[in-house]
Amino acid sequence: MSKNREIEAKVALNQESYEQIAAAYPVKADFQQKNTYFDTPDELLKVHHNALRIRTFKDRAEETIKVPEAQKLQEKYHESLEINDDLTSEEAESYLAKGQVYLGGNVGSFLKENYPSDVDKLRSFTWSQTHRLLLNGPFDCEITLDQTSYPDGFSDYEMEIENDDPALIKDCLAQLKDRFKLEIATTNNMSKIARASLHAGN
Repeated sequence: MSKNREIEAKVALNQESYEQIAAAYPVKADFQQKNTYFDTPDELLKVHHNALRIRTFKDRAEETIKVPEAQKLQEKYHESLEINDDLTSEEAESYLAKGQVYLGGNVGSFLKENYPSDVDKLRSFTWSQTHRLLLNGPFDCEITLDQTSYPDGFSDYEMEIENDDPALIKDCLAQLKDRFKLEIATTNNMSKIARASLHAGN
């Protein structure tokens, strides 16, 4: 289990920019991951700006809830508190087969404390499948490149820069914007859970 503050910039990319950036920097890791997202039928977590998922990898899994950070260190980039619990692949498969979440860890404790009457209503409602590249980017700042597909067949490309130092994120983004002529929105791009909801299919 871990709790950590997440500060990150998200940039939507087209396929050309994605491929250019992927080819320009050393690859630190290359893997697949699947996110399965959970909420109550009346979207109680969404109302409170919480995002709950089980993420599965080739040989492991984790359950995470992202919640708003009460005391932000900065205002420019997305910032949240992540609460994580490790799961085995077998545990995750068991819960996902039932469309349910694991309530025995710290994520479960948070849910039971904040939503005591609603934890039994949590069910999976959509998913996303991501091919993720971790790159050693400018100033040795790690860049995450995601190619993600959704239930309705839609796919997109995204770059994330997560770091404890907002100034480093800013410098890294500036160099990438200049080198690859990126159009960077002044507001946060839509989160994966929001995009997965939009492209949930029937």
